[in-house]
Amino acid sequence: MQLEEVAKALKELGHPTRLFIFKHLVKAGEQGLPVGELQKQLAIPASTLSHHIAALVSVGLVKQNRESRTLLCVSQYAVLEEIIAFFRDECCINSPEHRQDQRQELPS
Repeated sequence: MQLEEVAKALKELGHPTRLFIFKHLVKAGEQGLPVGELQKQLAIPASTLSHHIAALVSVGLVKQNRESRTLLCVSQYAVLEEIIAFFRDECCINSPEHRQDQRQELPS
């Protein structure tokens, strides 16, 4: 995942309502949650909730699936893992300890 993509995703998660939504979807697991359930938990108008969900969908953090008359929101764990990997992959790469480890691995 590129810097711009991560920045956009983190920007959307920077809003408390969207972070609440995403956290609850992550906790719900692969089956997700119905939009109505999220609306009950947040006690906000449907149009406001729709706006926040659309923002999360736009950056790939959430997918919506319709099952009969129920609209489900499902967190996209692969995207979440990519965001985490973006930070983890270069964790401590500029630390003195890491540079020393790299020098020790070089062939003589």
